[in-house]
Amino acid sequence: MKTATKIQKIPKQPMAVMAYEAILKKIICLEYEPNQHLEENLLVEELGIGRTPIREALVRLQGEKMVESHPNKGVIVKPITLQNTKAMFESMHIFEFGVVDMALNKDCSVFIKKMEASNKEVKKAILSNKIFKLVEANHKFHINFAQCSQNEFLIRAVSDVRKEAKRLSYLSYNNAIDPERPLKIHYKSVLQEHDKIIDSLVNKDKKQLKQLLKEHIETFRQRIIIFMTS
Repeated sequence: MKTATKIQKIPKQPMAVMAYEAILKKIICLEYEPNQHLEENLLVEELGIGRTPIREALVRLQGEKMVESHPNKGVIVKPITLQNTKAMFESMHIFEFGVVDMALNKDCSVFIKKMEASNKEVKKAILSNKIFKLVEANHKFHINFAQCSQNEFLIRAVSDVRKEAKRLSYLSYNNAIDPERPLKIHYKSVLQEHDKIIDSLVNKDKKQLKQLLKEHIETFRQRIIIFMTS
């Protein structure tokens, strides 16, 4: 007598999580533009999700600084300003240098493997020309790097800054910003820089690792400055 095969059901995500992910993706991909008013009724209609999950998602997004609540305007997508962008890159520099100082005194082997896997996802997204997946894979790479510090406060700090930087990452990866650095070359360079960061971590070369991070962040910053001032 044959034993019946049990089919494992994949649990559905709560509606609030689905709403959150749908709205967040549209914010990152700039389908919902900076300063855009996110009206509840329109979100319900567009996403086909109930009002309560939409509200819960907006509260979560407000906590993550992706949207802002204003008395007269309601909920708007957080603006992208030169001042905020400058502060973001300054913080990125400080936090990720802090990761280096802590990581080189620890066993990072588990997280280095995760960084290697994330960079493979970056390459896969580039080859398939899926920009949102590229942004997510790049974010994952840097969070795995932050985890090398094994310090929950530093990991949280890097995560907060990198979350806010996702829209800028999308701009950088989706636009031919610098004529001297076409997207094809930019993508190749990002992959190579990630590989060099991993190698420096493996070799515990603090000086080289900090220099690589400095250049990696500066390239990102320069592309955004060019985009915002052009």
